[in-house]
Amino acid sequence: MPETPEPHGPQEPSLDEQIAAYQREYGDLDPQVEKVVSALGRLNRRMNVAYGRQVAALGISNTEWEVLKTLVVSGAPYRLGPGELAKRLGLTPAAMTHRIDRMAADGLVTRDRDESNRVRVIVELTDEGRAKWLEAMRMASSFEEDLLQDLSADERGSLGEMLIRLLRRVEDAQPDAGGRLTDLD
Repeated sequence: MPETPEPHGPQEPSLDEQIAAYQREYGDLDPQVEKVVSALGRLNRRMNVAYGRQVAALGISNTEWEVLKTLVVSGAPYRLGPGELAKRLGLTPAAMTHRIDRMAADGLVTRDRDESNRVRVIVELTDEGRAKWLEAMRMASSFEEDLLQDLSADERGSLGEMLIRLLRRVEDAQPDAGGRLTDLD
């Protein structure tokens, strides 16, 4: 009798099953470490899918969301040069240009010459781009509150501090990996 395909593709093994398989193949594995790292990896993937669905419902892509977020984080008047945007997002200038082209065509950003230096181009968030960012933030906040609903305020604080310690360790070991959060100090 042929196997009936699963409706959503093959089932991912549970963390315990995955760790047991890893231990079988690599006896020196610390199961506590692997459980933390594997859970973080799975959580990250699932959160990225959820965020992607949310921004897609707004008619923007994850990559466009990253640009909007970077412009907002830069502060009012929400303007950066394309080179600075590319650097902050870890992109090549060519990739950034393509992204800006699409976003400008969609009315999310403008791209104009800098009045003080006509050679320099400035990318600025539009009102429509800011509105998309705000709606994405509302959706993300609701999702994140739901995600953490079973943790007390103290547990949330402790978890946040522990994750920041792990993040700093990775950043110290891999300073060229991008995404350094210098504002956490």
